[in-house]
Amino acid sequence: MRRIYMDYAAGAPVDGRVLEAMAPFFTLKYGNPSSSHYFGNEAKRAISEARNRVASLIGAERDEEIIFTSGGTESNNLAIMGLAYRNRPKGDHVITSSIEHMSVINAFKHLSKQGFRVTYIPVDRYGILDIGELEKKITEKTVLVSVMYANGEIGTIEPIKEIGEIAHSKAAYFHVDAVAAAGQIPIDVEKENIDLLSLSSNDMYGPRGVGALYIRAGTPIQPIMFGGGQERGLRSGTENLPGIVGMGKAAEIAKNEMTKEAERLSILRDEFIKGVLDSIPESYLNGHRTKRLPNNVNIRFSYVEGESLILSLDMEGVACSSGSACTSKTLEPSHVLMAIGLKHEEAHGSLLFTLGRQNNENDVKYVLDILPGIVRRLRAISPLTPKNMIL
Repeated sequence: MRRIYMDYAAGAPVDGRVLEAMAPFFTLKYGNPSSSHYFGNEAKRAISEARNRVASLIGAERDEEIIFTSGGTESNNLAIMGLAYRNRPKGDHVITSSIEHMSVINAFKHLSKQGFRVTYIPVDRYGILDIGELEKKITEKTVLVSVMYANGEIGTIEPIKEIGEIAHSKAAYFHVDAVAAAGQIPIDVEKENIDLLSLSSNDMYGPRGVGALYIRAGTPIQPIMFGGGQERGLRSGTENLPGIVGMGKAAEIAKNEMTKEAERLSILRDEFIKGVLDSIPESYLNGHRTKRLPNNVNIRFSYVEGESLILSLDMEGVACSSGSACTSKTLEPSHVLMAIGLKHEEAHGSLLFTLGRQNNENDVKYVLDILPGIVRRLRAISPLTPKNMIL
């Protein structure tokens, strides 16, 4: 059976060039970068090169502003809790949005239990942050504003530069979860007023289990885990040398190929969206039409369950998702889709397709050929389908 993978937001393959760059660091170049001998210095140089490549991807001025972590979740937790605790003498108010990744939302829930005042800013029906509400809620006691660069579930890209300006107008620090955006669209931490920025290697076709946190020089932050004091004392533990090398190589490839690949994926995305909306009645796009990640297609189908669609597509060889991979096992509707104003049944009827480097026009054509029939079949047996609906 033909197999088509359209779930890149949940997990991406490691690029062959990344794997090749990593290989020597499993068997030949295995020194500890904290050691002062030849092998240790060799490892140290490799990490320094990776740090430079990640910094270059996001426009950071200094390599040392990059801290390597175990992934996006750890980067988000370090940024949010490390900054909030360190700056508590200044203020106890923190702000985020209603559509953040669960690693951000749960970090803020933890801060709330520790006595911080947490404000959740709503978004509009496309998932764009309510700037006016942010301006109303931010105060001199606000120490942190945390908003994702782009939502990995509905694809919407936020007005990051403007949000950063508002945060800085009250001397608050600005954290951005860029896990879904990095390597997909250009990011410039200097021009966009970003103080902290979270990254994940696997979302850039690097290895899993490694990520990074950009911390602008001079930003006061404290560690949330303790040990040998690696990574400027902010992330203790012996460095994941092969993983870090892999992330550095993935960042280099992403920077060099981003423009061309984003253009290619945008064409496939738009063809996909138009094809679905034109061929399936009562299907609707979730998220913004143009301010959108180039690989993201999130569509809701009236009168059908998303899980039934996923299983039916899987039987035809197509892999997709019903939402964020980190929460897709729960029966609760997506908090992101609820935040943009969808009803429970609308959220449950949504499908997420995320395209990647291995997808092509034939893949999109195949899905467009089989999806209308699957939706018709499921609607025919659904108790929600109006009796007079033309299938």
